[in-house]
Amino acid sequence: MTTLSIVIPAYNEEKGIAEIVHRVLAVREKLNKASIELIELLVVDDGSKDHTAQIMGEIEKADPCVKLVRHPHNRGYGAALKTGFSTAQGELIGFLDADGTYPPEYFPELCQLAIQGNDLVIGSRMSGADSKMPLTRRIGNLFFAGLLSLLSHQSISDSASGMRVFRKDILETIYPLPDGLNLTPVMSARAVHEGIKMVEYPIPYSERIGRSKLSVVRDGSIFLRSIIWTVLSYNPVGVFGFFGLGGILVTAIVGVGLIIARLSGVTTIGAWGVAALFWALVSGIVGINIFALGLTSNYLVSLFNRRPVQTSFRGRQWLPPTLDRHFGWLGLVAILLGLLVASVSLVLGIRGWEVARIWLYLLGSAMFILMGVQLVIYWILMRVLEEISQRENLVERDMLAVTIQSNSIEELIK
Repeated sequence: MTTLSIVIPAYNEEKGIAEIVHRVLAVREKLNKASIELIELLVVDDGSKDHTAQIMGEIEKADPCVKLVRHPHNRGYGAALKTGFSTAQGELIGFLDADGTYPPEYFPELCQLAIQGNDLVIGSRMSGADSKMPLTRRIGNLFFAGLLSLLSHQSISDSASGMRVFRKDILETIYPLPDGLNLTPVMSARAVHEGIKMVEYPIPYSERIGRSKLSVVRDGSIFLRSIIWTVLSYNPVGVFGFFGLGGILVTAIVGVGLIIARLSGVTTIGAWGVAALFWALVSGIVGINIFALGLTSNYLVSLFNRRPVQTSFRGRQWLPPTLDRHFGWLGLVAILLGLLVASVSLVLGIRGWEVARIWLYLLGSAMFILMGVQLVIYWILMRVLEEISQRENLVERDMLAVTIQSNSIEELIK
């Protein structure tokens, strides 16, 4: 049989902890029929100030399968779960909340999917099963799941579900995880980017017993930051790249508009035109910096994790793998073009052209020079990072060559 440990984090849950524990224990027979043995039910009391620990102490005495683990003070939802994970002895680990919102009766189905080869099985509250989730939380979950799906290569319907089953041996891969309520979305984000085989299974969702500890605004903002920062730690250019290209696109649109206006005979620029030029200059330079920052960050991530540099998004190659190698000559071309335009403008000014006629050219030359300088700087930085990232492989190659050569010489001597 496959062994299973179930973890329930509890903080001031005296009103519902006994009910959810008995519901979990009642599933043992169904689990056994599916060749799964529930070897322990770990309830982690996270410094409760009510009678949660006392209630669990009585249940622990009555059933050897139940184990109570206590935190001396409140450390957070994620910390309680991680304490349970570290204590769990089962090959599979499942967890759910203590408030009765998740149905433990669905553990056999989740476990079966894990046995069939999935590393992480998520009970999805958003996949069509009956759900009594409040509207604000439903909207929030749809948003966070959509955001993670957009930033990753896998479609996810419920990134923050608090009922899951996973193989214990994936913990080393998905750690570190936060101590707060944002453990679940971070776990989902890490699993997606670490290549963990993940699947969702629809489950119903009920109204909780007692008062909710979730703050829509505070915890929602934490969830948002957690997802974005986790994704950035794996593939920064997947996020920065789109913002950077957006800024460059704004500049290109304004530039084309100016050319069309000039060809149409327009020789003066009004207040809106000046504003457009201002934003074109800012967005172009900022766009180049953000885009290059994304690529540079990918080199740092690759260096730290010892992985190939990513230039894909949602599993698709949307950037040429060697795009950054062209930054050097592109930057030099932009600088030379800017200097050329500036020189011509200066000559025209000396010959009597008014500033009103040449200021636009000077503005354009400044933009080209600044963008070119940024490209060259980032090209140099990325070449340094590339050299550092390849150093270990080059050392191994050279050492292997020395070994082969030494062995060849010894053979000749013999």
